[in-house]
Amino acid sequence: MSFDTRLDKTHAAMQADLADDAARMRFYQALADSELHLLLEGDPEGGQIAPGLLEMDGDRYALVFDSDERLSRFTEEHLPGTAAPYAAVPGRAVAQMLRGQKVGLGLNLGVAPSSILIPAEALEWLASTLDELPEEVERPITGLSAPKNLPEGIHAALVAKLAPAGGLAASAALASAHYSDGSTGLIVGFTAPVPGTEQALAHAVQEALVFSGIDDLVLEVGFFAPKSAEARSLAAEGLEIPLPMPELSEEAPARPAPGSDPDAPPKLR
Repeated sequence: MSFDTRLDKTHAAMQADLADDAARMRFYQALADSELHLLLEGDPEGGQIAPGLLEMDGDRYALVFDSDERLSRFTEEHLPGTAAPYAAVPGRAVAQMLRGQKVGLGLNLGVAPSSILIPAEALEWLASTLDELPEEVERPITGLSAPKNLPEGIHAALVAKLAPAGGLAASAALASAHYSDGSTGLIVGFTAPVPGTEQALAHAVQEALVFSGIDDLVLEVGFFAPKSAEARSLAAEGLEIPLPMPELSEEAPARPAPGSDPDAPPKLR
């Protein structure tokens, strides 16, 4: 059996060692990051959607697939001859939409190696985790220095998570912050963030930390003007987190699928 998608690969790693917390976190990160095809009960009405639910042993599951081909295979086998409306929705938006509904997820059921039933409690945990934000620095900073004794994997996690944020800030770096009260801590500093993107950047930092599987680590975030002393210290002392600029395409943008905008997800009926 081939493992073609990120969810296939992270699911296989999780199943190989169910005691490996880091592998489980990588699977949930892939679930949150992936575009999922959510099977609907019917066509959207008035901008609202209702997921088609599978009931099993008294529990309810919304059905999602990480490709339209996999969704088609499922519907051809289990719903032959019927229309199968769906919405393409980021996994994080699916978790938020179903929050509090006591509904789990049936992922790629019967059509992929990543076929799995995710219970409602796990989906609720994911939605809550995606809501969390790290603390923004409010104490006066007296200096920034190179970070020392970093937990293995945290820099790589930040690099991977912030790669899509290219263009949202001029630069980013991980550093040790020294505060006026004599305390120190780790900080992810952003220089010249685009106004209004601060919360999105903070969310990305929090997700990198949570899904890295590293316990007992606190990260703060800071946003600095480009000519500030903090920005100069970050450039000189901090461990760079690259923010590659996205490639521009001259092609006309494709019309987004229903529900594909994470900032304006479709509402559940």
